[in-house]
Amino acid sequence: MTREGYPWVLTPLVAALASGLLGVWWAAALLLLIAAFMAYFFRDPERVVPGGAGLVVAPADGRVTRVEKLSPGDPRSPSVVSIFLSPFDVHINRSPIAGVVSDVTYTRGRFKSATREDASLFNEQNALTIRGEGLTVVCKQVAGILARRIVCWKRPGDRLELGERFGLIKFGSRTDLVLPAEVEIEVCVGARVRGGATVIGRLGDGR
Repeated sequence: MTREGYPWVLTPLVAALASGLLGVWWAAALLLLIAAFMAYFFRDPERVVPGGAGLVVAPADGRVTRVEKLSPGDPRSPSVVSIFLSPFDVHINRSPIAGVVSDVTYTRGRFKSATREDASLFNEQNALTIRGEGLTVVCKQVAGILARRIVCWKRPGDRLELGERFGLIKFGSRTDLVLPAEVEIEVCVGARVRGGATVIGRLGDGR
């Protein structure tokens, strides 16, 4: 479990204990269920990161809701892959490539549904630019209706390994990945992916 999850688990646990001491068993049972869900939500499982050059892995667990060119019809246009995270998905974000964080930009915004296509334009978000060997990507942590707290543990200049944890988004949210045209996308809309484990693209020249 991530350290951010401890207050969310301990608070209902303490309240459940107090309710039990007062004999309010229904409240104690409900609070124990809430604590169990919070422990499940903030889980942080280990992942086996694939090996190989030029790989791009999923930055989050969830369902792919968008795969398209930012400028349709232009073969040199970057592509965007959007992953929707439900409250039941692991909410840890992982680096899609190995590289150095060159920029971190936090933008305040709205809290529309993360499944909306314009969520990446108007919703509160945090964008990391990661420069790797022959490849630069932008990974956006996008808040949703329930997500009101974006957490990023990395700063410009930090080094990230492939699949390394860099943050999380609390409750339902979305992660966008902007990839250069040279990356061949290997997932489609509707696919389920696992952060740090699922290959979603690779450099087209085989590097």
